[in-house]
Amino acid sequence: MSLWHLVLREILHRKLGFALATGSVLVAIGSLVGALALLDAHDVRTARLIEAKQAETKQNMDRLEDDMRKAMLNLGFNVVILPADQQLNDWYADDFAAATMPEAYVEQLSKAKIVTIQHLLPVLQQKIRWPEQKRTIILVGTRGELPSAGTKKAMVDPVAPGSIVLGYELHDSLGLKRGDTLTLMGRDFTVSNCYTMRGNKDDITAWIHLAEAQELLDKKGRINAILALECACAWSDLPKVRDEIGRILPDTQLIERGSEALARAEARRKVAAEATASIARDEAHRARMRAERERLAAILVPLAMAAAAVLIFLLMLGNARDRAPEVGVLRAVGVRSGQILTLFLSKALAMGMIGGAVGCAAGFLAASRLSGPLDAGAAQAIVTQVPFRGMYVVLALVAGPVLSVLAAWIPALLAAQQDPAVILREE
Repeated sequence: MSLWHLVLREILHRKLGFALATGSVLVAIGSLVGALALLDAHDVRTARLIEAKQAETKQNMDRLEDDMRKAMLNLGFNVVILPADQQLNDWYADDFAAATMPEAYVEQLSKAKIVTIQHLLPVLQQKIRWPEQKRTIILVGTRGELPSAGTKKAMVDPVAPGSIVLGYELHDSLGLKRGDTLTLMGRDFTVSNCYTMRGNKDDITAWIHLAEAQELLDKKGRINAILALECACAWSDLPKVRDEIGRILPDTQLIERGSEALARAEARRKVAAEATASIARDEAHRARMRAERERLAAILVPLAMAAAAVLIFLLMLGNARDRAPEVGVLRAVGVRSGQILTLFLSKALAMGMIGGAVGCAAGFLAASRLSGPLDAGAAQAIVTQVPFRGMYVVLALVAGPVLSVLAAWIPALLAAQQDPAVILREE
């Protein structure tokens, strides 16, 4: 009669004891697999929640950044770089600088590739008397914007040499239109554009090419301001802009316009920052939840393992005592003690394998229920991203038999080492 035939007959003869021992292994392995599966499901759910919130936050931040960019473009140039010796009270009163600085300064800024400002536009602006029309106007000499870090489309179209752009009040009162020719300070210009009403000083402003303005005003190679648009990276951080400009052009000063719009932009930025902080808080909360579950699992799983081991030990010990006469007979007919030991341990091995396999499935199913309802995407993520099946099956088929064999080792050893003569004499 083969060993496994004897094991099978033993199992069938002691069905209740085998079922109880196998059930204890099932509970122990199910607890282990269930705890690990719950932790993995928690990780998958956390990753999906954070990913969704990050995507939502990015979408909101992109929208806010776009709104702020549009607001800044509507404001126009909001940073003005002036000569260091320009008195600001005079500049505020006249809205242009009497002092001048080299035109080459704007080239220096452009080559420096600074990141705090964009759209560099040199200008020479002065209030003059238009002798041919006997009226006061604001003459602005400008040229095309110089490239800077992040600059894309130009905010202001350059004025071509020989052309002039007129504010609303000038072209409207003089009856001028595009293509007309006028004389300014003894020089002829062709009207290239006529602005609509803006309701500010631009309505009495005439724009010509920078080089021509320098010549008319006898300020060759000079400008009195550099206009720029503050970059989003430096909104509401004027000291940062001043510091960067000051390192390149130390003999200049900088003022900022549109502070209310900048304040609104900063408020929107803070909303985005709070969203980012909220994600960090959610991650920390989920991490605390996982740590709590780990601590609970670290208590419950060893308890289940210990309880299963004790139950198997007691059942196997009782079985060894009950089967003592049969063991004595087997020893008397020549069965060695090693074979008796193998017989008992094989039974324990069968308990562990069956209990481990069923416990793995039970633990995984229990974890799926306890982790809460998952959408189809999350369920798919669990199957494809977390090695539930492979890792847990291997763990169960190793841990279950090891637990059973270790718990049954002492009872099996006691049964195998009994003297058959003593056993038969007692019977």
